[in-house]
Amino acid sequence: MDADTISISLTTMEGVVIKSTGSWYDVRTQAGETVPCRLKGVFRLDESKDTNPLTVGDRVTVENEDGDWMITQIAERQNYIVRASPKHKGARQLLAANVDQCLLIVTMASPRTSTGFIDRFLLTAEAYHIPTYLVFNKQDILDPKGLKKQQYVTDMYARIGYPVHLVSTYTDQGIDELKDLLRNKTTLVAGHSGVGKSSLLNKLDPRLELRTTDISRITGKGMHTTTFAEMHFTDFGAQIIDTPGVREFGLMHFLPEEISHYYVEMRQYIPLCRFNNCMHDNEPGCAVRQAYLDGKIAEDRYINYLTIMADYKANYKHWEE
Repeated sequence: MDADTISISLTTMEGVVIKSTGSWYDVRTQAGETVPCRLKGVFRLDESKDTNPLTVGDRVTVENEDGDWMITQIAERQNYIVRASPKHKGARQLLAANVDQCLLIVTMASPRTSTGFIDRFLLTAEAYHIPTYLVFNKQDILDPKGLKKQQYVTDMYARIGYPVHLVSTYTDQGIDELKDLLRNKTTLVAGHSGVGKSSLLNKLDPRLELRTTDISRITGKGMHTTTFAEMHFTDFGAQIIDTPGVREFGLMHFLPEEISHYYVEMRQYIPLCRFNNCMHDNEPGCAVRQAYLDGKIAEDRYINYLTIMADYKANYKHWEE
């Protein structure tokens, strides 16, 4: 709890959760003030499989009870984005709610982002109808091999309709374009630890002064600098939800037969499959697999789909218990 303690005469207010530490929540009221709150006990008894019943972006009602602010109501969410909890098997973790769009920060430099990770995030965003932009960071340190790999990956996603932005916090490449994209919207920013999320947000608005660290020399992976999800209000009119870096993006709570529908380039072929329950692997008469063989679906995307399906089916029964 690091919000300033303030004195408010009202006993009931509405606001939005701007920071979650697990036990305390900072809520920004409609008057623009920030109050530290706890969650009313009734929400902890919810039988849902969410590890966090409340997340940044949630619109809430808070009440003053004997000098302490308590969150007593959570408004219906416009949307939300989740992943499988990395710590609790069979549970899901809410990353954010009520967002206009997502920025997935990736890089072909260190630590290199795999297309498998990108596809898992995009699949989840598609499921919850959240537009996603791919931001390829660290343009200033890419070697010729990295540039070639990046060209292949960016072409693959651009062809199927995902907007791609190339940025560098060192040279300022793409920074002004990102500001225009974020202005007057609520945006979830996600990515692996070490891809430069905090540095990028500091470049967009230096007032944020987010802490940054170097890549681990031992593992070659990023070290967490953002510990808790938090919404930041920028000087150019954007609301940005910064999330802790994620090493993996586990999927859950989909039906296995739904997954292909969240691959945007597969949708047009799914109705042409011979079988209604086709999983697009080795079934005869599969129009999706034929489209892949004909070069209409990128190899990386199709292989990632098969990998996701194999992982998902291995865990599906456990998640549905």
